Amino acid sequence: MMAQPDGGRFHLDLDAEIPATGISCVFGSSGSGKTTLLRCLAGLDRPQSARIELGDEIWQDDSRFVPTHLRRIGYVFQDSSLLPHLSARRNLQYGRDSHTGGDDADIADAVALLGIGQLLDKHPRQLSGGERQRVALARALLSKPRLLLLDEPLSALDVARKQELLPYLQRLPEELDCPIVYVTHSPDEVARLADHVLVLDEGECVARGSVTELMASRRIPVNAAGESGVVLETNIAGHDPEWNLAEARFADGVMLIPDPGVATGGLVRLRILARDISLSHAVEAHSSILNRLPATVERIEDSPDTAMCMVHLRIGENTRLLSRVSRKSARRLELAPGSPIYAEIKSVAILQ
Repeated sequence: MMAQPDGGRFHLDLDAEIPATGISCVFGSSGSGKTTLLRCLAGLDRPQSARIELGDEIWQDDSRFVPTHLRRIGYVFQDSSLLPHLSARRNLQYGRDSHTGGDDADIADAVALLGIGQLLDKHPRQLSGGERQRVALARALLSKPRLLLLDEPLSALDVARKQELLPYLQRLPEELDCPIVYVTHSPDEVARLADHVLVLDEGECVARGSVTELMASRRIPVNAAGESGVVLETNIAGHDPEWNLAEARFADGVMLIPDPGVATGGLVRLRILARDISLSHAVEAHSSILNRLPATVERIEDSPDTAMCMVHLRIGENTRLLSRVSRKSARRLELAPGSPIYAEIKSVAILQ
């Protein structure tokens, strides 16, 4: 599609389906077309040529264009865009009345979901950045959207405020019966929130798939700290209260992790960094490492101008891991595609 944001031209070439459930993250650097895509979905920008559908309803094609106010979307911007002269309560009432004319029960539900009961009588200037975004998100939910669009809602927040808001964002798929499209340039937000990912570069989709596939393939660049890693979806299979550990079962094995306080059968997302996986040809009995998984080397990214290399590993049929080791260690272990090896996992991050 050809969009014309801000009076200029931008070529957005995208042919993709967004799942009807979960969070679909649109990832890319500044200028890649992420916000342009959201504005096209919202009807705020009108592409010269496009076909945009939601379910069986066509929002744009060669003969029609459904305006924004008829698309019933929720939209949360980077800066919250709350009405400054209204209290949080009045902002919520305005959002409800201008879209759906719902009742006070709808507001109560949104307030409970976002934990903003103590903020209702405050004006935006009295709220922290994270609190403003929670109110803005509640206001968007009160429109009872058929599509929820989130345009880098954490980008203006400091680390503490981001950590405050992330748990609420993680709960959204459980509470909403609509697609959620989340724009970000942060790999960490992708790892924590995404179910499905579209990677944009200069207006084109260069990769798409599940977060586990794209993290393992390194199609999503490393995070701001330069750390590569993978994301695993696991279920809690059991608890060891003596040591405060839990068994996290994934498609091809099980690991021991610090007990996250999730009931047996509950879902837990883990991130394992490449620097936290060492490699060995034998299981060392006298070691502090709890998790050792039999693996097969798939390929090695070896750069002669650095001391390190990235080893891509396969666990069982479906699980991929990354291990960052020295080139000298890779040579000493005689690593090559197809080599059997043990992946020794020194630590995991629980994304919740």
